[in-house]
Amino acid sequence: MFNKDNVKRAKLLISCPEKPGIISTVSNFLSEHNANIVQFDQHTTDPQAGMFFMRIEFELTDFDSSYKELEQDFHVLAQDYSLEWQLSSEKKKKVAIFVSKGDHCLMELIWRWKSNELNVDIPMVISNHADLKEVVEGFGIPFYHIPISPQTKPEAEKKALELLKGKVDLIVLARYMQILSPNFISHYPNQIINIHHSFLPAFVGANPYVRAFNRGVKLIGATAHYVTNDLDEGPIIQQDVLRVNHRYTAEDLKVAGRQVERTVLAQAVSWHVEDKVMVHGNKTIVFT
Repeated sequence: MFNKDNVKRAKLLISCPEKPGIISTVSNFLSEHNANIVQFDQHTTDPQAGMFFMRIEFELTDFDSSYKELEQDFHVLAQDYSLEWQLSSEKKKKVAIFVSKGDHCLMELIWRWKSNELNVDIPMVISNHADLKEVVEGFGIPFYHIPISPQTKPEAEKKALELLKGKVDLIVLARYMQILSPNFISHYPNQIINIHHSFLPAFVGANPYVRAFNRGVKLIGATAHYVTNDLDEGPIIQQDVLRVNHRYTAEDLKVAGRQVERTVLAQAVSWHVEDKVMVHGNKTIVFT
């Protein structure tokens, strides 16, 4: 008897050099494993000699046993066709949030998590200041205060890595005003998302809204990107802008900018945890 409770979804991400027959090969493989494809997206950088990217969302019955068998069998197929691939289930990803004093991006993520708009678990919030401890713990989320100075930064990062080890799938820098070291980043490649307070690459660095005000800008924006060793130059996931005019003060720009920051970051995090983002070099393919 068919039991819909045994039906669950999985997502398969594939990248490889462009070659004929990949779509039919993967589709036939899923059909042979009784997988029901419910969403299919693809992109190629060049139909003749480029890279091919594919995202497939599908349903499986008797999920626990079917998923393991499909994963084992696909490993063989991937080797034969030189595929880079990632298979994931509906299991919630665990997201750690790093924050300093500004709470707007943090609260946007917590609100979306609390209302089940963001399908994640938040096992911890880490901050170099204690200002938001009471607010965070009010939601039942563990808060860890790890002060940082130039002299204590290596030890502080070591402590943070110990807290994170084996407990998170993604780190979100929700206006965390510290630069992570290459050693820290190396533990989480393409698993750290930062929100930048401008439409990169304009107005990078300190006091962006004052500098934007002094230039009389007509657009402000925000950029969510993966963190790499090159400061604010990692693969961009999402950007947005807001039109402003000469009547905006620097404070008005700051308030408006916060609105853009919080929505851009939340959208980028949502796409990542839904396995809709693929990284290619210093760019992303986002299947939305």
